[in-house]
Amino acid sequence: MQLHLEPDELNLLTNVLLERVGTVSAAQAPSSGNVQSDRGIGQSPRFINDVLDKVLARDLRLDSDELEGVADLLRAQKRTLTEGIAHPENAAHKIELQQKLGLLERLLERVTEACVMF
Repeated sequence: MQLHLEPDELNLLTNVLLERVGTVSAAQAPSSGNVQSDRGIGQSPRFINDVLDKVLARDLRLDSDELEGVADLLRAQKRTLTEGIAHPENAAHKIELQQKLGLLERLLERVTEACVMF
């Protein structure tokens, strides 16, 4: 399925994937190099890297498992943003998080539609 995203949505997806890669890499650094899945959303580092490679190449032809995985990542990010909005550092930060949440919700809606159409 070819997913069509606006540039701001594509940038947000890239940032979410990059954040997840950083989180997974940091969690695995102390280990002996074994690859574990990201238990929070059930995605392996390899999966995240594969999807990130496609997004960076602007090749959004994702299979159903990839679409579902991206939707899971976006849902997790939405929960994180919602928690951040509930306990903002300051008013400006809250506004920034609210704008990012609106964009994330639009992106999640597009990914969810693509999942249904698949």
